[in-house]
Amino acid sequence: MHHCRPGPAAVCVILALGAAEPAAAQPVCGAAVVGAAQVSAVTDGRTLLLTDGRELRLAAIEVTEASRAALEKLVRGQPLTIRTAAAATDRYGRVVAFVHLPGATESVQQTLLGEGLARVSARVDDAACAQVLLKAELDARTAGRGHWPDPNFAPLQAENPAGIAAKRGHFALVEGKVLSVRESGATIYVNFGRRWTRDFTVMILKRTERTFASAGVQPKRLEGRRIRVRGWVEQRGGPAIAALAPGQIEILD
Repeated sequence: MHHCRPGPAAVCVILALGAAEPAAAQPVCGAAVVGAAQVSAVTDGRTLLLTDGRELRLAAIEVTEASRAALEKLVRGQPLTIRTAAAATDRYGRVVAFVHLPGATESVQQTLLGEGLARVSARVDDAACAQVLLKAELDARTAGRGHWPDPNFAPLQAENPAGIAAKRGHFALVEGKVLSVRESGATIYVNFGRRWTRDFTVMILKRTERTFASAGVQPKRLEGRRIRVRGWVEQRGGPAIAALAPGQIEILD
């Protein structure tokens, strides 16, 4: 099965600059101070080049090219607190982390989400952290800030499979009412239409069903429910998103 390309896992420990912060100011996506860093350049909307030569990828968000200017304005020349697991690197050797500006209680990720310049990625392993990020995203979406008025950034509608198919290979949010849930082989198919060759589908591996259920998302009980799913669009007959983690699915009613 072709996997979607979820964003990096949001593992939250501190790799920070300078003195330790008071416990009361410690954010949900953080733990202990273990290091220091400063930015020398911003290479794209979520990638920073640090003065020690490392590259840092902002964890848990998806951005657009238009996000780069806002990120550069936020972090250029700033000493940063970086929160990550000691071994949190991606396959390119980049540090995957949460970033805080001096004195800030919110991460740079939260700031970008709150300004409507980013979306929460497909996979955030820490549930409490995910809720904080989703709240920032929801507030911006509700207020119509940043990119949210753009129909290509806002949630796509499941009843428009052609519009979803046009986002093949891209990260997207899709909303709609589940028509049926079917199981075939090792996969559970959450269907939004009657024709798999045309309509939108969410695919869940059967071996992950218990993980989804324990997180409050029971795949076989989604029929008739309105949900929002986030992930990378692929073509499997009709357009589809592979849900590898329960955080990719929000139940809307």
